[in-house]
Amino acid sequence: MGLCASKGRSQQSQEKSHEMELSRAIRPWEFLPVTGTRAGLLGAESGRMEGWVYPLKIFRDFHLRFHTEGRALAAEALARTITVRPESATILYAGDTFRVSETFFVPVEEQGAVVIFDVETEQPLEIEAAFHRDFQLEWPAALGATYLDWAAAQHAFYFGEEQRKFSALVGSPTATEPHGEFQTNYSESQESSFRLGLTAKGKDRKFIVMAGSLEGRAAAEKTYQHLTSDYAQLWKESAEYYRDYLEKTVSVELPDEQLQRAYDWSRVSMVQGMVTNPTLGTGLVAGYRTSGESQRPGFAWYFGRDSFWTSLALNAAGDFSNSRAALSFIGKFQREDGKIPHEISQGASFVNWFQDYPYPYASADATPLYIIAMNDYVVESGDTAFAREKWENLRKAYEFLKSTYDARGLPQNFGFGHGWVEGGPLLPVKTEYYQSGLGAEALRALSNLARVTGQDELSKTLEKDFEQQRALVNESFWIADKKRFAFALDKNDKQVDEPSVLATVPMWFGLASEADAVPMIQQMAGFEHQTDWGMRIISGHAPKFSGGGYHYGSVWPLFTGWASVAEYRYHQTFPAYANLRANALLALDGSLGHVTEVLSGDYYQPLSTSSPHQIWSAAMVVSPLLRGMFSLSVDAKTGTLTFAPHVPAGWAHFAVRNVHSGTARMDLAYSKDSSAITLEVNCTAGLVCPLEFKPSLSLSAEVLGAELNGKPVPFHVDINGQDQHAVVRVDAPSKSNTIKIRIRKDFNVSYDSSLPRLGSTSEGLRLLSQRWTPNHDAMLLELAGDAGAEYELAVDPGQLASVDGAELLHAESGVQAVRVRFAAGEPGTFRKTTVVFHFSGKLSQKR
Repeated sequence: MGLCASKGRSQQSQEKSHEMELSRAIRPWEFLPVTGTRAGLLGAESGRMEGWVYPLKIFRDFHLRFHTEGRALAAEALARTITVRPESATILYAGDTFRVSETFFVPVEEQGAVVIFDVETEQPLEIEAAFHRDFQLEWPAALGATYLDWAAAQHAFYFGEEQRKFSALVGSPTATEPHGEFQTNYSESQESSFRLGLTAKGKDRKFIVMAGSLEGRAAAEKTYQHLTSDYAQLWKESAEYYRDYLEKTVSVELPDEQLQRAYDWSRVSMVQGMVTNPTLGTGLVAGYRTSGESQRPGFAWYFGRDSFWTSLALNAAGDFSNSRAALSFIGKFQREDGKIPHEISQGASFVNWFQDYPYPYASADATPLYIIAMNDYVVESGDTAFAREKWENLRKAYEFLKSTYDARGLPQNFGFGHGWVEGGPLLPVKTEYYQSGLGAEALRALSNLARVTGQDELSKTLEKDFEQQRALVNESFWIADKKRFAFALDKNDKQVDEPSVLATVPMWFGLASEADAVPMIQQMAGFEHQTDWGMRIISGHAPKFSGGGYHYGSVWPLFTGWASVAEYRYHQTFPAYANLRANALLALDGSLGHVTEVLSGDYYQPLSTSSPHQIWSAAMVVSPLLRGMFSLSVDAKTGTLTFAPHVPAGWAHFAVRNVHSGTARMDLAYSKDSSAITLEVNCTAGLVCPLEFKPSLSLSAEVLGAELNGKPVPFHVDINGQDQHAVVRVDAPSKSNTIKIRIRKDFNVSYDSSLPRLGSTSEGLRLLSQRWTPNHDAMLLELAGDAGAEYELAVDPGQLASVDGAELLHAESGVQAVRVRFAAGEPGTFRKTTVVFHFSGKLSQKR
């Protein structure tokens, strides 16, 4: 999607980007969720579903039969296509003489759901809906004895229990021929069903309503009637809710359609994690999966660290209200000693959850993450009042964190709750680099929170403590001769030398020096660590590795997102872009529009235990794009926006709109050609918008000058070992502004990775590292690829003089390609090669 020149075309482009729809042929095994804040339908593309009105599970194994021409046809055998939208999902069934569209819809704020059937038939047809009653509270609570009756007045089955507090209805205004479950001495059936009335011929619409309540039968009946009468308006309002959400948060217009769609859907997936429990309040749940015959729907309860990692993406996207709600929710269950909760079941109000179960405070890392997430929210939103309001929570969290320090001053996992790793052969350890890095970053975060709340002396003390802690952490875990960080320290303070992607968490926050971070990132860019679908927790060559190991070999999109943000921070754009694309492509595969929790480390296949709609996995599309590739950051107190993009080769145009910066909002439109980088900046009327624009350039590039609205402005160049950034700081007035940075001799390389076929092993290209000659007239690119395979890289046209080790192809549409071939070998083996790009002399091609 290119940048639109006129206002009218820009509006059309934005409207088009919000036509959110994904469709494909049915995969009957894939997860299909339709959720609101108070209810959900969770099932599979086959059409078999379970229904929830939180925290109640109403039914499971909901399915259809079509009665026509003297036959009863199982619907799942006729499922042909699935189409998903943010507010609904539609399965199209087709028979010889009919087709039926079944649309599952959950209103955003209602305690119920609607299933709508649009029928088209040549012969008389009747739909039968069947299900198993499963009327219970979410794990670990229970209702005891429950029952099912037919309520003739509502044409619905009534679900009840002995105390008459919990109620539900499932039915339809046209429901007939009810058959309830039964049990006798001689036979039994757990299935209940009803029919929706005959469609003689032509087109017809039928629907089913599910409603539930924790306040008795009258409340459930009221909701049932509301959904029955007003479902069409509620359907429209829900679609508008998601359109409004996409328009109010940070939107992008990208030349990569896959990345564009994945980003939009990931914003939707994140907000679908917001759940209102009638007895607990509103917060972020971790994810969704069917519960089957149990009452555990994936991770559809509240998790501390899940909420905090997701809040960083919500802040980046400008969704401060939901970020604030998520932080408030977790904070109100803080333990008296300051420890932050790990998880809170939706059934927690009905059991002695916080005293009788081992899960509520199981993790040690939720506590420092709470401080970090609070600071990120305050910095990005400018809501310093929230920091003052929650200061006692923050103080207590810090006191708990300090209580976990060992004699050296490192926060411990052992004895205080798990760090990242919860079980498996990587344990036991005393503390992880991941955990110790979070502890250090929490000090920096708390220092800033003290400063913005007027506690200057405390802020200075904490800042000094942070600097000491950062040095201690890095020195304790750095293995100098191997140029990498240890995974952990064992109980004897000995380094556990197992290189792990968990090291990228301290790197996300910039805790490691460039000299230390870059070599380790480059080690993890190879096939041992990086699969085509994301990052393994440890190397595939490690003795303790297992591709199915939840914490010792699997691939988490969470890890992949951590790595991508860290890699962009240290200017390692090749693995960063590959990891961003891996997560983005997962959002368009599997459960459509959602990113799964965990995949095999051996094959492109989600683990059998994975929650297919995992909220922080979706966040790891948003954060790597906004915080990583675009390096967007806001200091709301000063209203300053920093924009430091690392742009893939061939991206001549893109836009980032509705960026919140203090009280201002900005639209940014980037364009580039061989002579200049141009940024169009639109700022909220009546305000001046401070902006630091820092686009990445290759080390071969020359910066000739910078302008704001045609007038020269100062600039300088920041150089690191991988690239350089032209830095322009301006106060953009409240109108259309143009920043132009004049350049020459810039050169970029990129590779658009893809997912393999389901069940396959990795087969994509790895761009391991780049090196430049001292006078920057040549770049050496180290690559790894599948034996016997060939790949094409995109490069900026017009800059190359010659290429060694690859074939230079013709330029098309402003992008030139380079083809790289790897030597033949055994299937599944990988080769390395080096390609050298020369930028002076006569054009030639060498193989």
